[in-house]
Amino acid sequence: WAIDPAEQFYYVWLQVMTVPIVYNWVIIILRTCFTAIGLNYLPVWLTLDYVSDLMYTADMTVTLHTGFLDQGILIKDLTRLRKRYLRSRYFMWDLVSLLPTDFLYFAFGFETPLVRINRLLRIPRLNEALDRMETRTSYPNTFRITKLMIYIFVLIHWNACLYFALSNYIGFGSDKWVYPNITDPRFASMRRQYFYCFWFSAQIFTTVGDTPLPSREEEYLFMIADLLIAVLVFASIVGNVGNVITSLRDRDNVFFPNHELVKAYLRSHHISKELRQRIDNWYQHLHINKKIMRENEILQQLPLHMRTEIAVSVHLPTLSKVTIFQSCEKSLLEELVLKLTPQVFSPGEYVCRKGDVGHEMYIIKEGKLAVVADDGVTEFAVLSAGNFFGEISILNIKGNKSGNRRTANIKSIGHSDLFSLSKEDLTDVLSEFPAAKRHLEEKGRQILIKMGMLEQRAEVEEVEAEKIETKIERLERNLELLRTKLARLMVELESSNRKMRTRVEQLELQVAVLEIHLPPDEEGGEGVSGREDGVGG
Repeated sequence: WAIDPAEQFYYVWLQVMTVPIVYNWVIIILRTCFTAIGLNYLPVWLTLDYVSDLMYTADMTVTLHTGFLDQGILIKDLTRLRKRYLRSRYFMWDLVSLLPTDFLYFAFGFETPLVRINRLLRIPRLNEALDRMETRTSYPNTFRITKLMIYIFVLIHWNACLYFALSNYIGFGSDKWVYPNITDPRFASMRRQYFYCFWFSAQIFTTVGDTPLPSREEEYLFMIADLLIAVLVFASIVGNVGNVITSLRDRDNVFFPNHELVKAYLRSHHISKELRQRIDNWYQHLHINKKIMRENEILQQLPLHMRTEIAVSVHLPTLSKVTIFQSCEKSLLEELVLKLTPQVFSPGEYVCRKGDVGHEMYIIKEGKLAVVADDGVTEFAVLSAGNFFGEISILNIKGNKSGNRRTANIKSIGHSDLFSLSKEDLTDVLSEFPAAKRHLEEKGRQILIKMGMLEQRAEVEEVEAEKIETKIERLERNLELLRTKLARLMVELESSNRKMRTRVEQLELQVAVLEIHLPPDEEGGEGVSGREDGVGG
C-alpha cells in the first residue's frame, strides 16, 4: 500500500492533520497558564489530547507509505519508502513529538499540561499542508491574508496566556499593569480572564490604545519584548498586504491592457474628448465583464502541449463552426487554435469596411454584428454567435474578382467578442499541411463559384500554372537526382584512380627488386668475350 503525494487523498489528509496540530499549539499554552480552564474541563482536554495523539500516529503511518519520485518515476516499494523515511530528519521530529511524556502527569500533576510541549514539533507538517492549500486554491491572495491573520491570532493568544501567567506570578491587582484582582466578581469568570488578556495583548501588538505603564522590572521586560514583536508583526502585515496588492495589480495588467498608460498617451497628444470617452467605455466593458485580451501572455509559462490542450478545450468548438475548416484534420485545427486572437468591438464600431484589403478572418464568439450599406444605417443581414466572415480573403485564391478585398461593411451592434485569424498565421500553419492547403483552396473556389466571384479563365490559367509548376518541380527533382548520381560516380572514379596508381607503384617496386637480384644474362657474356678476341686478333 503506497500513497501518491499528488493524489487527492494525500491532500485531504494534510488538511485533516492541521486540526490536531493547531489544537496543540492553542490549547497546551492555554491550559498551562489558565489552570482553572484546564482543570474544569479536564476530561474534555484529555480526550482531545489522545485523539490528537492517535492522529499523529496515523500520520506517521501515512508518511511511511507516501511514495516519492526518483528520476520522474513514483517509487512505491515499501522497503525503499521505509528506509527513506527512517533516515530522514522528519522521522526524528515525528518520533520526538510522540514520546509518552504524559507519564510526567504522575510526577507534576494534571494541572501541568506543559509536559505535552513536545507535541508542538509537528509544525513542519502544518507548513506543508498550508503550502499545498495555497498552491491549489483558486484565491491565493485571500488565502495568504487568512494565513497571516491566523498566525497573528496564535501569537496574540500565546502572549495573552503569558501575560496572565506573569500577572499570577506578580500578583493579581498588585498594580495597574497586571490583571485585576480575581476576587472581584467582575474579573473572576474564566471567560472574562481570557478575553481581557487577549484584548490587552492585541492592544500591545497593534500599538492602538493606551496601555497602563509598567512599574516592575518583569513588566518592563515583558513590554520591551512585546513591542519588538509588535514591530515585526506590523512589518509582516504591511509587507504581506503590499505583496497582495502588487500581485492583484500585476494580475490586472496581465489580464487587461494597461489603461493608465493609454490615458497618459491620450492626454499628451490632446486626443478629442469623444474618442477618449469611447476608449474609456471599452476599458470599462473589459473590466466589468472580465474580458481577457492577453491569453497567450497568461499561458506562455505552460508547456506547449498544455497550452494546446487549453486552447483546444476553449476555442476548438468555435473554430469547428467555420465551414472551410469542418473537414480538416484535427492536428491542423490544434495548430490554428493557438493562433486565434480575441478582439472586442464597441457598439457602432466597424469591424471591416467595403474595399479594405482582408488580412484576417473573424469568428463571432458573442454579440451581434450587422451587414450595412455604405450609409451605415441600412441593414442587409445580422450575424450572431457562431457566424464567421472574411475566410475567403485570407486564402489568396487566384481568380477572385474581389481581389482579396472586403465586399461588405460589417458593424458591431453592441459589444461583440470576436476571434481573428490572420492570413500570415494561416499561411504559416498550412505550410506544414500541403494536403490541407489544397483542400481549403478547393473549398474556397467552390464558395466563390456559388457567389459568382471566381473568374473561370483565371481558374483555368491557375490550373495550367499549377501543371507547369508541377512539371518544373518534377524536373528539378530529376535534376537533383542526376546531380547526386554524377557526384557518386565522380567519387567512385576518383577512388578507382587512387587504387590504380597504388597498384602501379607496387608493380614498379617489385620490378626494381627483381632487377637487383637477377644474375647477368649468359648470351650477353659470350658476345663480350668474342669481341675481345676479335679486337685482340
